[in-house]
Amino acid sequence: MSLIASALNRISPSPTLAMTSRVLELKQKGIDVIGLSAGEPDFPTPDFVKEAAIEAIRNNQTKYTNVDGTAELKAAIAGKFKRDNNLTYDASQITVNVGGKHTLFNALVATVEAGDEVIIPAPYWVSYPDIVQFAGGTPVFIKAGADKLYKITPDQVEAAITPKTKWLLLNSPSNPSGAAYTADELRAIAEVLRRHPHVWVMADDMYEHIVYDDFKFATIAEVAPDLYDRTLTVNGCSKAYSMTGWRIGFAGGPTQLIKAMSKLQSQSTSNPCSIAQAAAVAALNGPQDHLKERANAFQKRRDLVVSMLNQINGMNCPRPEGAFYVYPDVSGLIGKSTPAGKKIENDADLIDYFLDDARVAAVHGAAFGLEPAFRVSYATSEAILTEACERIQTACAALR
Repeated sequence: MSLIASALNRISPSPTLAMTSRVLELKQKGIDVIGLSAGEPDFPTPDFVKEAAIEAIRNNQTKYTNVDGTAELKAAIAGKFKRDNNLTYDASQITVNVGGKHTLFNALVATVEAGDEVIIPAPYWVSYPDIVQFAGGTPVFIKAGADKLYKITPDQVEAAITPKTKWLLLNSPSNPSGAAYTADELRAIAEVLRRHPHVWVMADDMYEHIVYDDFKFATIAEVAPDLYDRTLTVNGCSKAYSMTGWRIGFAGGPTQLIKAMSKLQSQSTSNPCSIAQAAAVAALNGPQDHLKERANAFQKRRDLVVSMLNQINGMNCPRPEGAFYVYPDVSGLIGKSTPAGKKIENDADLIDYFLDDARVAAVHGAAFGLEPAFRVSYATSEAILTEACERIQTACAALR
């Protein structure tokens, strides 16, 4: 009899976290490596948020809270949804979890059973299919390449839906591509969903506030109010407020679903950290001007990276609407050989070459379900990004 549960055989360790670990190991050995694999902002948590956490400690807010969030935080989240998305949720419709990944995990494990299908646009965030498979479901992938600017079409959604479809996952702006759907594009997808009332929608809006070029963010329950009762709108504090380590994710949705997620959480983590929740209240209720300032800084970095990567023969890097990633297509580099004579058979070989010869770490496209490509996180300084892109340019020029 095996000690390890069979459900764990259906999932793999996160490839993004694995690359981050490799970078840390190399740096600990004194090797000059530039890591572009981590998906977190390099900006610090705002000072007023830190002060709220310190004050919470001083006020002894260090006990258990309600399983799925304090009343104060749920009120702040309700205010955020109304202010930013014109969505109305009461406390019974809101869940607070230990990061956005935990929110997604709770929702999928609480709803997906063997035989259920979950539609996932590719490229996708690495954890989506693994969570679905852990729950016993079947991921159904819709691929949208660089030629489609990494955005799926309504016709693709229509073709993917079957009687077994439980969820459609929409991540906008996207990790890993940065692609974001306009309100009209979401309305077109909603028109398909109206014909299939058994399909629920999970809107992963974690990068909502990191958008560029006057792009106006929209979420599907906002533009298609008739889908409100079968939509889970997921967000969190990690990306917008540079609070990745604080681990606060949240969602708004139908009470029945929220209760099921809370029931699952009551037997796993219990409540999120009480101090982190107090900090999240301050983040959501406090000044929001830093969001635009940081988005402007990210936009400059995006423009730098897109420009430099598109100077490489064989590489096509679309300009994303949001998040802090680019996802260049590298079809033109596959089949070439390194100076050492190793043939680049796929994007994993290319990423290994970048790490070994250029000392730049990124994540290969196969990890995100669409290859050949790779993901670059530009959540670091312009100086570091310039150096990293110059190293990649040199490495690619050496391929034959």
